Amino acid sequence: MYLQTIMYNTVKKLKSHVANMITIANLAFGGAAIMATMNDNYTYSVLFIFIAGLLDRFDGMVARKYNQESELGKQLDSMSDVVSFGVAPALLIYAMVLQEFSVAGMIITVIYIACGAFRLARFNISEPDGFFTGLPITGAGVILTLSYFAVDFIPSVSYMFLTIILAILMISTFTLRKV
Repeated sequence: MYLQTIMYNTVKKLKSHVANMITIANLAFGGAAIMATMNDNYTYSVLFIFIAGLLDRFDGMVARKYNQESELGKQLDSMSDVVSFGVAPALLIYAMVLQEFSVAGMIITVIYIACGAFRLARFNISEPDGFFTGLPITGAGVILTLSYFAVDFIPSVSYMFLTIILAILMISTFTLRKV
């Protein structure tokens, strides 16, 4: 009976941390994407950002399934998202394209990251209502990362516009229904 109680409590504790562990894995893949970019391994960076996206999709589902939604989880998710879908895609595109625009490329990269952080902070203080305000950073990060596949086909200056448009969409006030 004692062993059964210990097993039950252990399983219960593990379930309470599964969503946060998935979120930490999201953060880890975002960090790995940044390191891959720093080492000119852009294909791995893209892969790691997409894996982070999959993990981001599942952490909330797991938290809801096990009824483990918490303020800690919400904050941790936002911090992971700013790394995985803000910093990682921005640095990828900066390293591949925007650095050729010198200071302007740096400024646009920083603006994208700042707008992503602002969008997440706004989300964290808003009341849940079934809608997102502005483009979610995950969507912006995935779009920016997908643009990696067009580098050889579109002019470099297009990336300046794409990055700034995504930044503006993240901080805009239009609403999207949550899926």
